[in-house]
Amino acid sequence: MTLKRTIAAGALALGTLLTVPAGFARVTISIGAPPPPLVVAPGPVGVTPGPGYVWTNGYWDWTGGNWVWIGGRWALPPHGHHVWVESYSHEHGSHFHYHPGHWR
Repeated sequence: MTLKRTIAAGALALGTLLTVPAGFARVTISIGAPPPPLVVAPGPVGVTPGPGYVWTNGYWDWTGGNWVWIGGRWALPPHGHHVWVESYSHEHGSHFHYHPGHWR
């Protein structure tokens, strides 16, 4: 029984190490239609909540088979040297490729 537990713990640890955090994952999604036009919104809302925060503009996200508007927000980068890369989509044949925003 101890060997099984050791193997299971090792597999869990290895899987955890090889997993990419969602904020850093670079995913491309193929979708049949482009996102709706951007919602016209003002620039940064309010003042920064503290040092190091950056404003991320609102964007359309592909969630659950639908486009969902995600409003702009103040965000603290996971590490001080990371920058926010906005989401974008482009036509690819008869589909659109959607690239979610991510920290780089």
